[in-house]
Amino acid sequence: MMEINPLSTSASSSIQTFIDNKTKPVASLGKLETLAKQLALIQYQRQGTSDLNLALLPKLSLAKPSVLIFAGDHGINEENVSIAPSAVTRQMVLNFLQGGAAINCFCQVSNLKLAVIDCGIITPITESEAMLSKAEVEFIAQRIAAGTNNFSKQAAMSIAQVEQCLAYGKAIALRQIEQGSELLLLGEMGIGNTSSAAAIMSALTGLTVDVCVGRGTGITDEQLSKKTSLIEQAIARIDIDLQQQPSAQVIYRIVSELGGFEIMQMVGAILASASRQVAVVIDGFIVSVAALIAQKLDKHVTDYLVFSHVSQEKAHALLLEHIVGKGRDVALLDLQLRLGEGTGAVLCYQLLLAAIAFYNDMASFDSAGVTV
Repeated sequence: MMEINPLSTSASSSIQTFIDNKTKPVASLGKLETLAKQLALIQYQRQGTSDLNLALLPKLSLAKPSVLIFAGDHGINEENVSIAPSAVTRQMVLNFLQGGAAINCFCQVSNLKLAVIDCGIITPITESEAMLSKAEVEFIAQRIAAGTNNFSKQAAMSIAQVEQCLAYGKAIALRQIEQGSELLLLGEMGIGNTSSAAAIMSALTGLTVDVCVGRGTGITDEQLSKKTSLIEQAIARIDIDLQQQPSAQVIYRIVSELGGFEIMQMVGAILASASRQVAVVIDGFIVSVAALIAQKLDKHVTDYLVFSHVSQEKAHALLLEHIVGKGRDVALLDLQLRLGEGTGAVLCYQLLLAAIAFYNDMASFDSAGVTV
């Protein structure tokens, strides 16, 4: 495991005073002020800043932001618990590469480049297909297998595959950071992955399955009932005391039974980014479950997470409450999204830019000659 240092609060009061002295009423920029403070704490700690004369420090920056979309297929989809067949995962990956998805449109608005990672879709993307990618989209193959096993019948993956997922996720995050990225924005694609995410949420939080399971992209009542029942059976099969704080060994067992390759590679990316003191923007329900797993492995990881939005998946607000204790209030946006793909994370990006802009460039009362 990589060591993750908690954010030091030694500069917290100085940063807050710096923000409060801007030409505005105290706290009048709401969540943007909290966000700016978090980004400042992260940057100053990464840079090893000890001088608290904030006006003399380098400006806050989010250089070379990296949008990473992790894709994988799920054996549980054999049970008809989604509105779409597993083939759609691959079709959407090709759509990402060709620039035709919502995430491509949103990345274009903010001039963001996109990397799409095949963590284990059933049918691999061919070399010729990958070569047709748009210039602003990179394809990366980090395949574990051709989809997970059907977790209603057997473990989704082996412990060795869990470890390989974590290693792959860490590697891609560290590659981006070493190339100068100061911000990672995570998204996913995987038909059936809300089943895996809901199962993991229930197993790691002790909440009942019916509370954690939602309709995903819009399943019927019958499918919802079946989805709930299959997850309950799978969790019962694990036979682990879920009321105690799980050890890393127990967490590995749970995610091997219920997880997805794309979910676990995102966990690795989150852990690696936090270890390098780089902020990570979390998309919706699926990516938030990856954040939950990362938090269970190292509680300090949440210091580096920015939760972009609360989605329409019914358990998402409850999941955020479990991770950070603030529920939907911790999320920057509430746009009734339920698409995934990193769309919420990328929509949130402009808010991060606004937060560092006011922090860097807004006048103070003294410099502007404003008296209150």
